[in-house]
Formats: sequence, C-alpha cells, structure tokens
Amino acid sequence: MHDYKTILKYLSEGKSQRFTASVLKISRNTVSDIIETAAGISLDYERAKDLSNEEIEKLLYPDSTNEFSAYLLPDYEAIHAELLKPGVTLQLLWEEYVESARSANRPFYHRSYFFEQYKNYVSRNSLAMHINHKPGDRLQVDWDGKKLYVNDRYTGEVNEAYIFVATLPFSMKSYVRACPNMKIDEWIRCHIEAFRYFEGVTRLLVPDNLKTGIISNRKYEDPITNKAYQEMADYYDTVILPTRVRKPKDKAAVEGSVKDVTNFIFGRIRNRTFYSFDELNKVIFRLTEEFNNAPFQKREGSRNEVYENEEKPFMKPLPLNPFELSIYRKNKVNIDYHISVDRMNYSVPYEYVGKYVDVKLTESRLDIFYKGTLIASHKRLKGRRNQYSTLEDHMPENHRLYKWNGERFRKWAISIGESTSRIIDQLLNSYKAEEQAYRGCLSILKLADKYGETRLEKACKLALSHLSKPGYKNIKMILEAGQDSRDDVKEKSDDDSFAFIRGGKYYGSKNK
Repeated sequence: MHDYKTILKYLSEGKSQRFTASVLKISRNTVSDIIETAAGISLDYERAKDLSNEEIEKLLYPDSTNEFSAYLLPDYEAIHAELLKPGVTLQLLWEEYVESARSANRPFYHRSYFFEQYKNYVSRNSLAMHINHKPGDRLQVDWDGKKLYVNDRYTGEVNEAYIFVATLPFSMKSYVRACPNMKIDEWIRCHIEAFRYFEGVTRLLVPDNLKTGIISNRKYEDPITNKAYQEMADYYDTVILPTRVRKPKDKAAVEGSVKDVTNFIFGRIRNRTFYSFDELNKVIFRLTEEFNNAPFQKREGSRNEVYENEEKPFMKPLPLNPFELSIYRKNKVNIDYHISVDRMNYSVPYEYVGKYVDVKLTESRLDIFYKGTLIASHKRLKGRRNQYSTLEDHMPENHRLYKWNGERFRKWAISIGESTSRIIDQLLNSYKAEEQAYRGCLSILKLADKYGETRLEKACKLALSHLSKPGYKNIKMILEAGQDSRDDVKEKSDDDSFAFIRGGKYYGSKNK
C-alpha cells in the first residue's frame, strides 16, 4: 500500500511530484495518479491527516461493496475479450471506460486502480494476460541451433538436417520442419508449409536477422529483405518485421518454444536412424502434433485448444493457391533478341539486344524485366533442349515477314551470295534438330550488319576454300583480320603449274 498521507502532505508543502516519487521510491505516474484522484474527490492533507492509509485508499479507490457504489464498474470479462483484438490496449479500454462514465455522469476508476483490478481479475480466474501478444498478430520464425541427420541408405553418407521452427506467441502453437539446407528456397518453402499447417496467416512475420531472408537491418534504416522472401510475404498479405540486432527479447516466445518443442522431438527420436527427409518430417509432424496437444503445466488447456478457440478466428485466410517460389537471374540479350535460360530460348523486344535483363523464374512462368519494368513474359518451356519461345511482337519489322524456320535463313543467305548460302545450308543440315542451328545461322548472317554483305560473301568463300564446314568463329576471324580484302589471297585451284614438285630423285628412284 502506498503512503497516501505523506504524498498529500508533500503536495500541501509544494513539493514536486519528482521529489515525492524519489523520496517514497515509487513511480512519478503513481504519484500523479494519486494526486489527480484526490483532487477529483476534493481530498487534501487537512482532511486526510487524521485518517489511516487504509481509510484514505478506500476514499481514493472504492470497490463495489462500500458506500461508493455509484462508481461505474468496469466489465472486466468484456475487457479481457476485447484485449484479444489487434490494436486494442488496456490504456485504450480505460479511456473508453472513462468516456462511458462521464457520459453517464458517474465517477470512474483512475488508471492505476483500473489496471490493478484487471490484474486481480486475471489472477482470480486463472487467465492469461493478453497485453503483450494478440491472437493472429505475428508468427515468429527461426532456425534451431541443433541438427538432426539423414543417412543415405546406399552410400552411407550422413547429411545434416536443419530444423525450422515457427511459433504463434499468443497460443504458443508451433510448426517444425527438417530441411537439407538453409538456402532461400527451403526457407520460403518452410513458411508456405507453416501457413498451411496453421490454416491461416498472421499480420506480422518476425524472423531473425539471418542473411537468407534479411539482407540488411540497420538501426536507423528500414530493413532490406531478400526479393523472393518479400514477394512471398506480399503474396500472403503479411509484413516482415525482423527483430532488432542483438535483441533476443524481441523474439523470446519463439526462443523458448524452439527449446521446448525441439527438446520434445529430439529426445524421442535420439536413437532412431532416418534414411530420407520425407521419413524424418513425417515423424517430426506427428511429434509436433503431440506437443501442441499436450496440456499446459501452469494453465488450463493446450496450445491447440487455445489456438482453435481464441486465435484461429483472428488469422487471415490463406490464398486459393500456395505461393510459387521465384528464382532471379541476370541474363544478356543475345543478338537474336533471345535470352537462354536452362538451355531454352525466350524472346524479348529486339530493342534490348546487348542489354542485361533480370529474369524471374517460377515453375510455370518466366518474366523478363529491364530496370524494374516488365518487358516480356513466357510460359516455361519443358522437354528437349534448345526450344524457342518467340513472340512476333518482339521481332524487328524485317523479321516479321516470316517466322523462325530454316527457309528464312536460306532465303536470307541466298540474298547475300552463293558461298554464304552454302555455309548456312551446311549448318542447318548438321544438327539433329534444325532449330539448334538457328543461333549460329543468325550470328553469321548478322556479320553483314558490321562488315557488309560483299565482305561477308568473300569471307565465306575464303573459309570454304580452306575448311569443309566453316562456322561463325572462322568467318569472324577472317573478317577481323581483313584476310578477305588482301590482294595476295588466291582461290583454291586445280592448276598446279606453280606447284613445287620434288620429282623422282627425291624419292630414291633410279628409273624415274
């Protein structure tokens, strides 16, 4: 009990609230609340000096059983239920209670007494305080420091299994999964499976500052998240809020839950050998369910019961389809206005030839961006290598007259010259699938843009005089060295009048 009489005495002597709080070793807010309450009922030191502290307290903070029954009594059952809702605090509910009392022209409990009575209500009814954590508000995720192991049945190789744990701090319900590595694709896959397990999504997603998901988290700057991780969060309409660096209390719930659930699982499988991650995760799932259904030690119910009864209604719904993991790459647009991804070829508008573009890959689609702007989208090609996905709008005007086929290249080559046509025809016939030659054909024909058709035809003729099947590199080297323009270049001929012939004596013949 506070020394109300001394507080009122210091007030009458003109002492400051700071001085009073310092001398009596109590908070300034408490002193301020007592002084405000006393002023509300016109209680000063002259009136209180002959009363005991118990009597003063009853005047300041009456309960419903005494003569101050005119006070508007808070409905703590309703208050406890309201505190479950996101954004609702005990301070807000006290302010609403005060407004209701004033509207009814009735006296009201002051803040400290209101808070104290709520704590007493929670204690009397063996309830959990719902001030720090809200249902469905956040999901805390982390890798556990301990590892499990998976053995290869055939080679005997032992592979490490990294343990992902996700915890809802309100109900303390957890999800656990074993992964072969801690890379971004496994990290995101674990989140997708966790959301599926909880059958809902929280408002906030609270990871640690692992480099897989969080690129940077400086004190006075917004955190920078991995692009794929941010896309996953946006897809599920949740916000990534990493913990502060070196602040373990920011994620105390998941830290404690990680220890509890992993100890529960590790202890029960410590003597077992697993030969696949599927086998290991099936056992982990069963034990996690057992852990979530186990009764609390210091309160009624279990994690699953609290989740189903109190938290699940506040979870955001899952989207119709799970998030599709994206992989990002950087590619250069080839001279044929295509990029090559996993041995498949996808077109972009021809204006981007020679530019570097960002490629977003999913299981079913491929999107191409230039400086953040989407410039092309394709369905992922499957099956045999070196297939082409070419959109006609991406072609330059002179290429739209006919689409990709061997005939196109043959016509183009004939328009340059006979030797060029012969090389292109050889190239098209040299592959099992004609499409495999398209890039090589285009590379040769596009040399005319730089060196001119006349020089290209001469270079092709010179290449054929020395090689049976010349290619792009051979022709390019001739052009770069200027060999096609040299006056001393002679064509290959059957005339051997200027040939050096050794004669029969050279070979040791006496008769010839």
